[in-house]
Amino acid sequence: MAAVEVEGLTVRYGDVVAVDAISFSAEAGQITAVLGPNGAGKTTTVEVLEGFRRPDAGRCRVVGLDPVVDHRALTRRVGVMLQAGGVGPGVRVGEALRHAAALYDDALDPAELLERVGLTGKERRTWRQISGGEQRRLALALALVGRPQVAFLDEPGSGVDPQGRLALREVITTLREDGVTVVLTTHDLDEAEKLADHVVILDHGAVVAAGSPAELMTSGASDEVRFGGPPAIDVVALSDRLGAPVSEIRAGEYLVGAAGTPGLVAALTAWLAEQDLPLMDLQAGRQHLEDVFLALVSDSADVAASEPSERRRGRRGR
Repeated sequence: MAAVEVEGLTVRYGDVVAVDAISFSAEAGQITAVLGPNGAGKTTTVEVLEGFRRPDAGRCRVVGLDPVVDHRALTRRVGVMLQAGGVGPGVRVGEALRHAAALYDDALDPAELLERVGLTGKERRTWRQISGGEQRRLALALALVGRPQVAFLDEPGSGVDPQGRLALREVITTLREDGVTVVLTTHDLDEAEKLADHVVILDHGAVVAAGSPAELMTSGASDEVRFGGPPAIDVVALSDRLGAPVSEIRAGEYLVGAAGTPGLVAALTAWLAEQDLPLMDLQAGRQHLEDVFLALVSDSADVAASEPSERRRGRRGR
C-alpha cells in the first residue's frame, strides 16, 4: 500500500518548469530515497508533499490526504527534517525537543529520543554551541518526536561524521521496522544504496529511473569486472594474461573490459597470487548505485540556478 502518491506533479517558477509531470509512489513502511543533482527538483517535490508549496498541476496524496487542502490534519501525521536551520541559535537542545514534544498528544519521551540520536549530555547546550553533525541529529529528533506515520528527511547525513552517520542509519532503519514510511533526499549514494528499499532518480525535473537499488544496479550491468588492489600494478602484463584490456580508473581501482566468467576471475586471482598482490575488492557485472546515477544524470550545473536559491523561511538548500 502506498503511503505517498505522486501523479503528474508539475511545478513552475515563472517560465521555468522545475518539476515536469512526474509520478512515483512510496510504499508504507519502506524507505524511499529521492536522488538527483542540484536543481533536479528534489526539494521542490518534497515541499509539495509536505504541503509547503502548491503544485501547478498533478495530484499528490500523503497517507490519503491532500498536502495543501488537508495541511492541518497532515501536520499531525508527518515529521520533517530540514536540511539546515529550523532552530533558533540560542535555544537549548533539551528545550527545543521538549517544546516540540508538547505539541503532540502522544509524543516520544525527549530524553529517550536524545539518547537514540546520541545527544545525551548535550541538553543544556544551545544550537550554536553544538557541532554541525549534532545539529543534524537534533533535526532528526525533532522530526520524529511526534511519532509520524511518514518522515520526510532532507539530507539526513549531511555534515555528519562517519560514526554519526552510522547512528543515523540505525535510527532510520528502526523507523522502517516500526512501520514508518521514510522519504529521504540525499547526495550520499552509498547511504541510499544501504538504506533504501526504493529509489527515485530525478534529473531536470523528470523521473529518469525508479526501482529498488538491486534492480537499478543490475539493469545496466555491463560485461566488465572491477577489482581493487595496490596502485600502479602492471596492467599491461595483466591484460596479456587475461586476454582483455585492463585499466586503472582510479588509484587502486581497476576495470577489466570483459565479462566476469569463472575462468576470467580465476585467471585474475591466479595472476595476483603469482605477483603476491592482495585482492581488495571484486565486482563482476553488478554496478554500484553511484555508477547508475552518474550514467543517468546529465550535467545540471546550469539548471541549479533555475530554481529559487532562497528556501522557505531561509531554511533549506537544494
